[in-house]
Amino acid sequence: MVVVVGAGVVGLASALAIATRGRAVCVVERHRRPGLETSTHNSGVIHAGLYYPARSLKARLCVEGRQQLYAFCERTGVPHLRCGKLIVARHDEGAALERLLASAAASGARLEPVDAAFVRAREPHIAAGHALWSPDSGWVEAEALVHALASELRGRDGIVLVGTPLIAIEPRADYLEVITPSERIEAELVVNAAGLWADDVARLAGGESFRIYPCRGEYAELAPAARDRVRGLVYPAPHPSGHGLGVHLTKTRSGAVWIGPTIAYQDDKADYESARLPLEAFLEPTRRLLPSVTIGDLRLGGSGIRPKLHPPEESFADFLIRRDRRNPRLIHAAGIDSPGLTACLAIGELVADLASSA
Repeated sequence: MVVVVGAGVVGLASALAIATRGRAVCVVERHRRPGLETSTHNSGVIHAGLYYPARSLKARLCVEGRQQLYAFCERTGVPHLRCGKLIVARHDEGAALERLLASAAASGARLEPVDAAFVRAREPHIAAGHALWSPDSGWVEAEALVHALASELRGRDGIVLVGTPLIAIEPRADYLEVITPSERIEAELVVNAAGLWADDVARLAGGESFRIYPCRGEYAELAPAARDRVRGLVYPAPHPSGHGLGVHLTKTRSGAVWIGPTIAYQDDKADYESARLPLEAFLEPTRRLLPSVTIGDLRLGGSGIRPKLHPPEESFADFLIRRDRRNPRLIHAAGIDSPGLTACLAIGELVADLASSA
């Protein structure tokens, strides 16, 4: 039996890949249903692989994962859009887009400069001094993806135990004993896909030490009367800190337009609501993309927390996907921030490869 800790998209995709290879697998999830944290508290964007250092896991698994994700959504009926993404910048930000073009090319992702006529035809209300077009970007309904992954896993005799917090992981002679309030499970391997709590699970299992840094992102929305001013995905030049991709506009399949996320490191892994930004904080970032917007066009939206492996003074950390250096029966899928949703199926296959190796 392989036990996966965490029923977000990464945990479920990992369990599905393991079950597909004929192994018994059980997912333990502390919440009452799967996917209640980072997996469904994000923009739902399917990334093309533009932003990440060449040869990083983020770059490779994003490019591999988006193709797998589109195919999975088609096969299982998960609502999604292959709508492309417009990236726009002011006249003084051309160098940032040149760097992005080089990054995309190094990762094998399609990205092309477009002119003002293209922008006007695609997004007539959007301001752009320079612009790039990513034809392979899209959007997925994240909650439906979670349900589809869980359903596919159960269809392969995988077990999902919700409302099941992890109490302890105790080493035995030839297995790990996973202890919950109701069960003691003998696990040949444990996959740590616990998201914001992955560092705590590593400590609980006697594994190596690392730290997850919670980074909250908040959203606003366009009021219904203003939604027709945005037709698809519109992004600014990447945020210079490296902590995010900048406050962007995401049009969902239902027609809603989300604005965000912002970036704020915090200590609390579960605090989605205290000291929320006022609506006015979204006005200027939105006007940089959509100059006609007014405060009356905005509504407060939700928030999400990203599990980052680097502190605020650093700009990049790759996914941590490998066997633990202290406990070889523990496999980490940790620090899965963006593009984790896009890459989840490719991450799952990598985890299954690790689980199959000696």
